[in-house]
Amino acid sequence: MTPRILVVEDEAALATLLSYNLEKAGFAVSLASTGEDALLALAEEPPDLVLLDWMLPHVSGIEICRRIRREPATRDLPVIMLTARTEEADRIRGLETGADDYVAKPFSPGELIARVRALLRRARPELSAEELRAGAIVMNLAAHRVHVGDGEIELGPTEFRLLRHFLEHPGRVYSREAILDAVWGRDLHVEIRTVDVHVGRLRKALRDATGTDPIRTVRGAGYSLEAGGA
Repeated sequence: MTPRILVVEDEAALATLLSYNLEKAGFAVSLASTGEDALLALAEEPPDLVLLDWMLPHVSGIEICRRIRREPATRDLPVIMLTARTEEADRIRGLETGADDYVAKPFSPGELIARVRALLRRARPELSAEELRAGAIVMNLAAHRVHVGDGEIELGPTEFRLLRHFLEHPGRVYSREAILDAVWGRDLHVEIRTVDVHVGRLRKALRDATGTDPIRTVRGAGYSLEAGGA
């Protein structure tokens, strides 16, 4: 499972450096340069962890952290605050606002990544699992195999990634645009109807194996995998 990190940083050079090092370490990265962009990204698809700059234009990192903790969908989201403020009072304020950790600038990318990994292990232990499950569906990430009950099903690479995305977020409804970003990537141009084609192929494979259809179509919203699976 690839954890996704939302980096909220208005300094372009630092945002690029963070993105490069995090992706090199095996994380998926989304970027936001303002507090407003961060709030939109959080509402659309909460990440697995937020790296949040204290000093942001318009809406500060402290206020973003407060809002993260107020919303039921994000209140348990791990947050690491990044700041040039080094006074003890500032560190205490950041932690009391709801940040899980506090990293002062300038910092070592290696140390920051170690802190990210440590916080994810504590807050989201399922991200280190080698298997994903929903009902009778079992995906072995190490062996790149999918079993339903006692049988194995064959999936193409895209259907495998699509099922993995659903298994990582069972019960959650994703729009076609959000699925495109998660499965194909933001930088690859793919037509929106491609999602429907591959969801149809995945559905057929699961239906042939189970006799049921665990993927739910939500009119006007998108698709979700029923939390109970097949």
